[in-house]
Amino acid sequence: MTNLKGKLATAALIVVSASGVGGCATTEYVDQQIATVNQRIDGVESRLVQTENTANTALSQAQAANTSAQNANRRLDAVEARLNAPPPPPPPPRAPRN
Repeated sequence: MTNLKGKLATAALIVVSASGVGGCATTEYVDQQIATVNQRIDGVESRLVQTENTANTALSQAQAANTSAQNANRRLDAVEARLNAPPPPPPPPRAPRN
């Protein structure tokens, strides 16, 4: 019976040791995982730069369109003012030529 307890204790020690060693990450594994994450970060950063460029282009186009619309509104206001102005008085009648 003592021999059986010793064997069980040895087997348990081996199982615990093996599971403890297997749980440690090697430097190579960690480096691989970090490289994968860094690649994903680089991809996200490049998409972010593209998105910022697109947003800046859209902003400049929107500002140009706003300026154009303001100019068109000014011209329209000038035309409306001319149309809504009272008509000029009629010219005085001419004396007939004899």
